[in-house]
Amino acid sequence: MDAVANYPNVPFLGEYQPRLDEKGRLILPAKFRAQLAAGLVLARGQERCLYVFPVPEFQRRYEAMRTAPLPGKQARDYMRLFLSSAHDDVPDRQGRIAIPVGLRSYAGLDRDVAVIGAGPHVEVWDLAAWNTYVADNIDAYAESSEEVFSPRL
Repeated sequence: MDAVANYPNVPFLGEYQPRLDEKGRLILPAKFRAQLAAGLVLARGQERCLYVFPVPEFQRRYEAMRTAPLPGKQARDYMRLFLSSAHDDVPDRQGRIAIPVGLRSYAGLDRDVAVIGAGPHVEVWDLAAWNTYVADNIDAYAESSEEVFSPRL
């Protein structure tokens, strides 16, 4: 049974390894399609991945950026780079989305990709880059649960 059908606000979870087709289209994992079916926004993410937001989550983040004070150059630069890369789309009947060339280039996407659930959004990584990221960070992950959750658990 698919939890998303009963709980539409469930976070995006899991890791999948689909391939981009020759036109740069990605077939979204079946587990993510219901939450993204009405529309999504792709944008540059951190660590050279792409973020995929359901439209309501993108709107929430945009509103937070829009209403935040922007006195610093760093904040203005972030907003410019984030929003200038944003691309809205609606998955087709097969659950495919087209990833624009500029975003594919930014994330180094060629054919093999990792699509991961990252809570309120999805991330799309070049598969080799994702594997390197995991290898580089797995030891710190194992040691960080106290810092991340304490004292909340």
